[in-house]
Amino acid sequence: MLFGLIVACEVAFWVLLGAGLAVRYLLRRRRLGGLLLLAVPLVDLVLLVASVADLRDGGRAEFTHGLAAAYLGFTVAFGHDMVRWADVRFAHRYAGGPPPDRRKRYGRERARYEWRAWGKGMIGWAVACGLLLAGVVVIGDLGRGAALLEWAGRLTFALVVWLVFWPLACTVFPTRAPLDSRPPLDARESHHDRAPQSTGEQN
Repeated sequence: MLFGLIVACEVAFWVLLGAGLAVRYLLRRRRLGGLLLLAVPLVDLVLLVASVADLRDGGRAEFTHGLAAAYLGFTVAFGHDMVRWADVRFAHRYAGGPPPDRRKRYGRERARYEWRAWGKGMIGWAVACGLLLAGVVVIGDLGRGAALLEWAGRLTFALVVWLVFWPLACTVFPTRAPLDSRPPLDARESHHDRAPQSTGEQN
């Protein structure tokens, strides 16, 4: 049941997001569109309440309880970015907004980007682990809450792998931008046309 609720919350997230953007840019009702976008976090609140209520019934924590905590944590960390990502593209397509930034990053810029992304991942990890530990407290029994502690271990391992293979790797082994291509042929010819000419006859 809880897994189905997680799926439903994910669907509701995108439905509310799409509805808010459509009302804002297609119907030109910015205030109503903003209210729909503000309702997006309520989806997470529903999942949180349902998870706590399920644990307080005296049952054993299961895989889906940990999954719900992870989903909530990383939605808190990356939800705003997802809304902004969709908003920029919707505005560009339907409201004449600026195009989204699709440029590739190299060197220090790429490293800074990866560190910022990992930092947000750490926020998601902290929120998720806080919810997992709170779940153990609600249950009041480490044995019945073992699945939640296992999820904390999984998330910690994932964050370490992310750290090693992305921010650290991009810092120690920075990627280089591809070499610039040679100037076009007509540009080279125009350069030769500007070569100095003789201005007089020799005696």
